[in-house]
Amino acid sequence: MGIGLFRGSYFRHNSNEGLPTDRQEAGVDRREWMQALAAMGGAGICGCLGCKSAPITGRRQLMLIPEQNEIAMGTQAFADVDKEQQGVPSNSRYSELVHRVGLRIAGVSEWTDYQWETRVVASSEQNAYCLPGGKIVVYDGILPVCENEAGLAVVMSHEVAHVLARHGGERMSQQSALNGMQTAVGYVMRNKEQVSRDIFMKAYGMATTYGVVLPYSRKHESEADHIGLMLMARAGYDPAEAPRFWTRFAAANTGEKPAEFLSTHPADGRRASDLEQLLPQALDVYRTAAAPIGVGELIV
Repeated sequence: MGIGLFRGSYFRHNSNEGLPTDRQEAGVDRREWMQALAAMGGAGICGCLGCKSAPITGRRQLMLIPEQNEIAMGTQAFADVDKEQQGVPSNSRYSELVHRVGLRIAGVSEWTDYQWETRVVASSEQNAYCLPGGKIVVYDGILPVCENEAGLAVVMSHEVAHVLARHGGERMSQQSALNGMQTAVGYVMRNKEQVSRDIFMKAYGMATTYGVVLPYSRKHESEADHIGLMLMARAGYDPAEAPRFWTRFAAANTGEKPAEFLSTHPADGRRASDLEQLLPQALDVYRTAAAPIGVGELIV
């Protein structure tokens, strides 16, 4: 999932393209629309049986995937990272710094059953991620933007927050539920002409992408920012560095970006603003930290 610092290509879309202008013209009458909606609702009710709550924010989540499945995938992915990095020279200072910050954040996470580990990948890519089970990977291309230890804590606590909130499992669960609803809708439409089914399913795909998948992805990123801010404050890092980091990151990445509603991530400026609003709460947490560090060691 990553911090979202590496942004790939994007697409533009006319939200009205392909939508039926008349239900009868598309071959979908009121009764069939109601049957489809009922099928979706039933899938949603079933999904709620797997509801959990995210840490710190308390947001209710749909969780259908066992955590052990996520951890197994994370362990394999981390082994792949080690394999890819064999023979690649490492910067011992960066490795020690990432390890130290990671241990501090893990220590206040209360997830004592995870086997926490850190790795630094030599790459110009400005990215980082944490795998289920507590495996944190930082690309050294992000370190100059971090500037200091607290800036690195912003990045790492955000990634740890994704895992603590099980955002990966939630996304897989969400996709499973959407697939189930798509199957139900397809069943309702089974007797219609192919063109009508194609129009309806295209509209369904657009609605779920722009109405569910992308908004929830942005919600996950904002939630990870929130949880991560509290984690870094607990660990003794000055939370005021979080909005400063996002301001620096925005300045370092001025290329063309998609409109926010087309993106998996909130705009950098919005993230900085949202974190500013959370600072009073985070500063209260910081004041209770066992060993306040402030911004810590300078990186560059």
